[in-house]
Amino acid sequence: MTFKSIVKKLINFVLKPVGLSIVSSKNTKDFYLHKYSSYEEYARVQVHWNKVKLNNIWADEGTLKRVKDILVGEFGDTKKINGICHGARNGFEQNFLRSLSENFNVIGTDISETAKDYDNSVQWDFHDVNPAWSESQDFIYTNSLDQSWQPHVAVETWLSQLNENGLLIIEHTHAHGPSGASEMDPFGVKPTVMPYVLTMWFGSQISISHSVAKKSNMDRDAWLFVIKKNRKLVSLMKNDASL
Repeated sequence: MTFKSIVKKLINFVLKPVGLSIVSSKNTKDFYLHKYSSYEEYARVQVHWNKVKLNNIWADEGTLKRVKDILVGEFGDTKKINGICHGARNGFEQNFLRSLSENFNVIGTDISETAKDYDNSVQWDFHDVNPAWSESQDFIYTNSLDQSWQPHVAVETWLSQLNENGLLIIEHTHAHGPSGASEMDPFGVKPTVMPYVLTMWFGSQISISHSVAKKSNMDRDAWLFVIKKNRKLVSLMKNDASL
């Protein structure tokens, strides 16, 4: 425990009888974006933490089964369903989804070169446009929007990869909020604010629905935001690192 956390704990102990507490300034914000000095710094940090946390799995079977149910409900259980899991680290997400149905043709991406060591994974920065994926996917799934330094651009890129009827599914928890944002996970937005941020970015170009359930590997609520394109997206400036 750090000195700062000890002081905070003591102050909160004193304030508790009067119903008060001190909180981090991040907890008072609806969203937060860490600033890097350059793309190179961002990429270096992301690759470093990928390797540190390579064997850690955030995704869980229960939430991925919810993803599967959403997809089958939308597309049926006989159609071949193509998709990409962005920020998949060690490949658990795409490979578990593939195990749920022989009709799921899913790959995963990660910015680190370690992606090449895992089945059905490719090394790729999920902000970047890959012409081979353009308007070709039935779904995109990610729980890694918090790892984006340009979240607006990332979501636009993912939407551009969907075919006309495709679904973008973003898993989000309170841990993905401003209090969890840092150099490692630069973007944080409260789950209850996520629809506002998405409509601020894309307006009537998208429609959004969501569901909430407990993750099966930890005591956290997981929101699944399901986003559809209503019409062709207006291209954004790719060099804009703002929200």
